[in-house]
Amino acid sequence: MPRAFCIPGILLLFIAFALSFLTSISLPYLPALDITRTQFGDGNISSGQQGMTELRFGIWAPCYYNQNGDRTCGEASHGYSFDISNADNTTTVTIGSSWTRGLAIHPVATVVTFVALLLSFSQQVTVTLFASLTSFLAAFLTFTAFACDIALYAYLRNRVKKLSGVDTNTTTRAGFWLTFVTFILLLLAGCTVCFGRRRDRMSGAKKYPAMSQPSTRKPFWSRFRKN
Repeated sequence: MPRAFCIPGILLLFIAFALSFLTSISLPYLPALDITRTQFGDGNISSGQQGMTELRFGIWAPCYYNQNGDRTCGEASHGYSFDISNADNTTTVTIGSSWTRGLAIHPVATVVTFVALLLSFSQQVTVTLFASLTSFLAAFLTFTAFACDIALYAYLRNRVKKLSGVDTNTTTRAGFWLTFVTFILLLLAGCTVCFGRRRDRMSGAKKYPAMSQPSTRKPFWSRFRKN
């Protein structure tokens, strides 16, 4: 790959991998990198025996906070569910595992992004082609994960509104937007690597021996000259 395209492509893939890796860790390990969260009014939500003021959803587990700021997280698992009730337990809504199971696409996209990053270091034309295709595959998986994030946000926002006598505010958080940025970076990286491969092929075609040899054919008027 030409040097002008090699370094930007590797840099874009590295940043995309770093962002995707951090997003894939998420809750309960990185509390700030949740996908979506809901804030409730004071004391009008219960979860078990502790009042809940904020609920966060991550890749692997949900976490909630009480009035004292104490954090409680569920057991980390693939496809978790969570029940939410108002203070007097007259209304209960459930966020089922079918809405969180798709979040596991995030680490899959991270692995594919890492493979694309490794392939991008090669100077061979065939390997750079695979690097470009792998980047686009990672972008597709990241977009699928982002679609799952949107679905979870919309479903959570709709469900908590059904709680009786509860003021709610559901918003997208850092993990949500990091996934979107990763998707854009992977598209740019795939195009950069692809253009670099095309430029490499064009430069190789210009060096083809048949094109570089000067023509030995004489002009037609030389036939009329006297020897």
